[in-house]
Amino acid sequence: MDRNPDQLKLPGFLWTRDAVVELIDRKFGVRLAVTTVGRYMRAWGLTPQVPAHRAFERDPEAVRQWLEQTYPKIVAQAKREHALILWQDETGFRSQCSHGRSWSPKGQTPVVDRSGQRFGVNMSSAIGNDGALRFMLFEGNFNQFVFIDFLERLIKHHPDRKISLIVDSHPSHRSKLVKQWVAERSERIALHFLPGYSPDLNPVELLNHDVKANAVGRKRARTLAELKDNITSYMNGRQKQPHIIKRFFTHPLTSYAAT
Repeated sequence: MDRNPDQLKLPGFLWTRDAVVELIDRKFGVRLAVTTVGRYMRAWGLTPQVPAHRAFERDPEAVRQWLEQTYPKIVAQAKREHALILWQDETGFRSQCSHGRSWSPKGQTPVVDRSGQRFGVNMSSAIGNDGALRFMLFEGNFNQFVFIDFLERLIKHHPDRKISLIVDSHPSHRSKLVKQWVAERSERIALHFLPGYSPDLNPVELLNHDVKANAVGRKRARTLAELKDNITSYMNGRQKQPHIIKRFFTHPLTSYAAT
């Protein structure tokens, strides 16, 4: 449950039935049939699933400290300052995006018509566990100037509350210009950084997937303007549905941020 086959000196990184057969044989000297192992695994409550991917560079100790020490301190400080905790991330949407699945007769791969042109737009967004949602679309690469533009919009939208913004370690978030800009507005905003290689700890990742699957994947934009309109309309709708934004804080990996 807590190791992959490679860590136990078995071939591969995925727990297949064949891998479990080898493990049982090595541990107990009993050679079971693959189908028998499959029945056992289902009886034990295990099912075959598409695995989530996690970077080798991820530091488990840094993650533990974030969950047990750093984030609780951020929450306590925010309460003292009556600050609003928001989570930020950026993502890109492309005309070739095809998220989700489509029903089709067995053995016949479904075909999705889409534009042969290649175009895209990017988005920076921030959400709170109270259902708050702010976003900004932009073209071109994400850089420190785009980030500062987004920060300016955030503090303008929340003139009466300080913002504690949780971000990842993107170079633009840590640039000298951003640090100076935030320092000059320390009474209005503070940045806090997630552990490296830990996107699964950021609830905004679930929003990104939601938009790609529903605003982009299910609507075939023929032009860049249409793609922007689809995303903007969808995000405006989500802003009116705080109960859905709150659901992004109920996932097992992000529920720690629900309070």
